[in-house]
Amino acid sequence: MPKILIADDEPDICTLISRYAKREGFEVKAVYDGSEAIEACRAEDFDVIIMDVMMPDTDGFTACRKIREFKDIPVLMLSARGTEYDKLFGFEVGVDDYVTKPFSPKEIMARVKVIIKRHGSSSVKNENRLKFKGIEIDTLGRTVKVDGVTTDMTAKEYGILLYLMTNKGIVLSRDKILSEVWGYDYFGDDRTVDWQIKLLRNKLGKYRDCIHTIRGVGYKFEA
Repeated sequence: MPKILIADDEPDICTLISRYAKREGFEVKAVYDGSEAIEACRAEDFDVIIMDVMMPDTDGFTACRKIREFKDIPVLMLSARGTEYDKLFGFEVGVDDYVTKPFSPKEIMARVKVIIKRHGSSSVKNENRLKFKGIEIDTLGRTVKVDGVTTDMTAKEYGILLYLMTNKGIVLSRDKILSEVWGYDYFGDDRTVDWQIKLLRNKLGKYRDCIHTIRGVGYKFEA
């Protein structure tokens, strides 16, 4: 049974999401602060975390960053603020999805199912490793090495790199990248992809130029 951790300082929101999650067959644990979420993740394994940004003691962004230090659990972030800066900052610290309040619990569940389905899956069948120059992806371990050194990547950065390398030499539009990596029809600003590509290039170091910008269309991965 998939297991969800809900972290929100508003008990009514925890109860609402819990009710819908249990109805969908999920096991649920609720906490009310970022520090409690960190400790819960140390003690237990979860398939996804639904976390509020603004919480007392430890905020959601800080909790997400600290959890990433010892476990790779996908995070769906909730926030009353929907500014571009907040969303981009969330993606930078490793958030997998971002939903602004007020929200539909049905939409939350739909996104959770997509995240769980995508996390740990690979679009490359029957291959455990992809190599290109000094970049190596282990699709079973979901790790990326650059010149033999393991590089810490968020789930979105990993997903984009895997999709680009799998389709080496093919021009991929921003819409295609959103559809493949986010896994649902994304109605937000497609500049989200540009921001994630920027972060990904920084982590590829001297191989950053392997990701080519095709002006007005999208991106292509090649030498």
